[in-house]
Amino acid sequence: MPGTDDYGQGISIASLTDAPDAQKLAEELANALAQRGVLRFASASARGATLAGANAPVEGMLTWLQDINRLDLWDGTAWTAVSVGQSTWKTITPESPWTQNGNSNGNLQYRILNISGEESLQFRGALGRSSYPSSPSSSYVVNNTALPSSARPSTLRTVLIPCSDISSDRIALKLDVKTDGYLEVHGFGSSVKPPWIGFNGVIVSL
Repeated sequence: MPGTDDYGQGISIASLTDAPDAQKLAEELANALAQRGVLRFASASARGATLAGANAPVEGMLTWLQDINRLDLWDGTAWTAVSVGQSTWKTITPESPWTQNGNSNGNLQYRILNISGEESLQFRGALGRSSYPSSPSSSYVVNNTALPSSARPSTLRTVLIPCSDISSDRIALKLDVKTDGYLEVHGFGSSVKPPWIGFNGVIVSL
C-alpha cells in the first residue's frame, strides 16, 4: 500500500509490497511534484486552457507567466500576482509643444509594477514648455500617443503632480490618467503657466 512523503505534502510513495509499475510510479511522482513547483505558461490564456477539469488549480499553486514575467498564486478562488520580473521603463512621447526633461528631471516614462498583488502604473521624469498662449486652455493632454492597453487603468485615476512656481500661482496641478491611455493635466490659466510639470513618484492602480 503506497504511503506519503515525510513533509506532509501528500506525494504518493510506492511501497515495496505494491505491484511493480514503473509508468504509474513516474506519473504519480511527476504530477505531484509539478503542481507543487512553479508551473510555467506562455500566457494566462495558456494557463487557463491547461489548468482545467481534473487538472484545475489547487490552493497554494504557483505559476509563472512568460509573456508578462509575473509570478501568480492561486488562493483557492483566483490568481493573485505575488511578484513580477524586471519592469522596463518605457519613454512616453510628449505632445507638442511639451518637451522632455523638464527641470532636468529626465524624460517622462512609465512602467508597470505589482504592489501587494495589485497591478499599478508608475511614472517618472518631467515635461517642459517654453511658452503658452495669453489665454491658455485649462487642461492639456501631454502624451502624443496613448499608453498601451496593458498600461491603462480600469477607471479614471486622478492625482496631484508638482509644477514650477515660476510663472505660476500654483505649485501643483491635477493629472487624470484616463482609461483611453491619455494623460490630461488640469489647472492651467492666465496666471498658471509653469515652465515644467513633474511626474516623479506618481503611482496609480490599474
